[in-house]
Amino acid sequence: MKFTNFDFLGIKKYTLGVSAVLMGLIIVCALVFGVLLDVQFSGGTIVTYTYTGTVSEDTVQETAESVIGKDVSVNMKKGVSNLDSFEIVLNEKEGISADTQSKLTDEITKAFADNDVQLLSNSTVDPIIGMEFFAKSLVAIALAAVLIVIYVAFRFKRISGWSAGVMALVALLHDAIVAFGVFVIFRIPLDFNFVAVILTILGYSINDTIIIYDRMRENQRLYSDLSRTVLVNRSIGETLSRTINTTLTTIAAVAVICVVAVVCHVESILSFSFPLLIGMISGTYSTIFVACPLWTIWQDHKAKRQPKRKAVTSTR
Repeated sequence: MKFTNFDFLGIKKYTLGVSAVLMGLIIVCALVFGVLLDVQFSGGTIVTYTYTGTVSEDTVQETAESVIGKDVSVNMKKGVSNLDSFEIVLNEKEGISADTQSKLTDEITKAFADNDVQLLSNSTVDPIIGMEFFAKSLVAIALAAVLIVIYVAFRFKRISGWSAGVMALVALLHDAIVAFGVFVIFRIPLDFNFVAVILTILGYSINDTIIIYDRMRENQRLYSDLSRTVLVNRSIGETLSRTINTTLTTIAAVAVICVVAVVCHVESILSFSFPLLIGMISGTYSTIFVACPLWTIWQDHKAKRQPKRKAVTSTR
């Protein structure tokens, strides 16, 4: 597959415009519909029961709400050896008392007398601790992004490393917002899976970007007479086959995990694999149509400013 003659930068106005519109829509959706936080971050109580046979999710929710007197959510989880489980999640600052817990277990057991319902665990997360976890997770993401910029800046000095690193960071921010949009639009609560998805996408996306940067650096050394536009287009085209093959292979594997998670009703895996799938697609797109065009625009802007600075200096 040869794409060395395709003008990738020729459509940068459209690709950057699509990205800008998409980012705007995600932000609007987050403001209008709100962001769901899992108990791990918002604080609350999770009561887990195991069972056999078939249990109605609606009946579990109705029974729990009648006992607790507050709205709850129910997560059904598939297990092994026909031993499945469900979680009753209460997103409240205050936990439930021992008496309420005992009454809840009694009522659930009565409602599903033929399903051998057993209490597995009861955990309460303080909201302050939950927000501390969330803040530390954001710090970890920010630190990873900063280290990536520093690495790219020193690794690719030949092609103006700091600007290359900053534009790579902008592309990573694009991918992070896309993954965040999946959680918002599909009403998936933000939990530790969100942090894992973002960090995974950062590593995956920057790998594609570095491959192109490396080819740009090599082509600049081999063909010093190439214009900036031709250099970037040629470098993207020469690495595109590798990018497509790697992306398709990885996406296929993650897509299989998504299908298995849907079939087996494993929500915890689906809430990780599906945003990761969309994020990987976004990572490939942003590498080619966000990072490289933005780097080119910035370098062209610098080149235009240099003659003006020289003119001012000579006048003085």
